[in-house]
Amino acid sequence: MGYRNFSPKQLKALRWWCDSGEDYDGIICDGAVRSGKTLCMSVSFVSWAMLNFNGGAFAVCGKTIRSVKRNLVAPLLSALRDIGFEIHDRLSSNIFEVSCGGRKNIFYLFGGRDEGSAALIQGVTLCGVLFDEVALMPRSFVEQAAARCSTDGSKLWFNCNPEYPQHWFNTEWIKKAKEKRLYYLHFAMEDNPSLSPAMLARYRKLYSGSFYQRYVLGKWVAAEGLVYPFMSDEGMIYDVPKGDFDDYVISCDYGTVNPSSFGLWGLHAGIWYRIDEYYYSSRREGCSRTDEEHYEGLCQLAGNREISRVIVDPSAASFIEVIRRHGKFRAEAAKNDVIDGIRQVSTALKQGDIRICRCCRDCIREFGLYRWESSGKDAPVKENDHAMDDVRYFAATYLNNSSDEGIFVFAMDR
Repeated sequence: MGYRNFSPKQLKALRWWCDSGEDYDGIICDGAVRSGKTLCMSVSFVSWAMLNFNGGAFAVCGKTIRSVKRNLVAPLLSALRDIGFEIHDRLSSNIFEVSCGGRKNIFYLFGGRDEGSAALIQGVTLCGVLFDEVALMPRSFVEQAAARCSTDGSKLWFNCNPEYPQHWFNTEWIKKAKEKRLYYLHFAMEDNPSLSPAMLARYRKLYSGSFYQRYVLGKWVAAEGLVYPFMSDEGMIYDVPKGDFDDYVISCDYGTVNPSSFGLWGLHAGIWYRIDEYYYSSRREGCSRTDEEHYEGLCQLAGNREISRVIVDPSAASFIEVIRRHGKFRAEAAKNDVIDGIRQVSTALKQGDIRICRCCRDCIREFGLYRWESSGKDAPVKENDHAMDDVRYFAATYLNNSSDEGIFVFAMDR
């Protein structure tokens, strides 16, 4: 692994416990994505642990075990080996050990996915905890893990990207950092010297609205206005490309009283186009449709094309069963994290990984109406969101199929 000079902010994250550690019980680093805070914090965390403890137990926490291994532990262990630490990893058991100068400490990996995760860390006594992307974890897990640090000299380490201003971590930890004796550092993208001017410019173009303010400027701001404001640009709408398609997928948001929206996606020259849609609103049409009638609409949308899979609203159990029973399509329950999915859609649209075609009139109509709630929390208004949901299901489940949650596939004979 190669290194450039660290920025002044990164050096503070690396050395804070050397320079003024006695004055603080922990550190919080927040701010822009790709600002270099995670690697600096994780190397600093292990270095502090090895200098101050021998035979101690520590925790490294992420939203999921898979994410913490991929995003933090893999680059961390490579960096630690480069600077002379001896590593014995038992990552299959969610453990790694670090040795240096006759000292050895053990580091446990934990995932803080939901409220039930707090039980996973109960009972263990820790010398320190590192929380990676702490704002994505439930408060109960974070506070339970923090309570396990009862060893003299133990410290807490937090990093995250900003969320909405009323988020519990902002109000209870960042705003109270001085009261809790926590060293606070705010990062900007420019604090990462490994990002070239071209890469900085690329990241600035990827986001808009509240996501720009959070991920590029590193601000804790409320989402407001249109969810996808950039889609009002006529240049974001495309004609169906001519020529052959390499693959086809259908994404489905299912409704009975609410509209059902199915999007047909075709892969052409490495880009996924939403080339057709089925959109049925019982209110607009004056009568509702059965599961079998919606299945007929699915078949008409597919036509004679070979569909790789049909990604379906995970709550639509009866419709999934109809698809499974007919045995024509491979149905998959969609990932349904709304905010993360919206971020993935926004990035995919702005990068040009997915494109919306002019014939998808209801989808285009919803892009112009889909708004954030005015409550200050991260939640879109539950109106004009059915095509928006099927687009999100496609981006989160198929386009980003390496994400953490497991894929549940409904198998059938073909």
